[in-house]
Amino acid sequence: MNITYTKCGDYLLPNLKLTEKENKTLNKYGLLRLEYLKNNKKVLYQELLMKNKLNEHLFSVSIIAEDKINNIINDLIKLDSSITEKLKSDNQLLWVQKMNNYKNIAEEIVLKETIYNN
Repeated sequence: MNITYTKCGDYLLPNLKLTEKENKTLNKYGLLRLEYLKNNKKVLYQELLMKNKLNEHLFSVSIIAEDKINNIINDLIKLDSSITEKLKSDNQLLWVQKMNNYKNIAEEIVLKETIYNN
């Protein structure tokens, strides 16, 4: 690897160029993982940062978390025979309450297993 330099006053500064990386938008779970790494897993955070793998890690965690939440919600809905389209049209508040409850259950599981783990 041949490094070239540019003279700036009395100093020689290396001509370095960072490689272009695609920035992907993180969702709630990627941002929660970032905060967890910064505050609790500083060595892993620094390692991912130095290897330029932090965004890739956060994005993959966010996708995994979303998929797990959707799968858990769908499994809970299948187990509950009272959640039907008829319930949705007859008693929307009860339907929303049950769906929010399932989302909260799924989110709690994913936060514990995926976001705040390792």
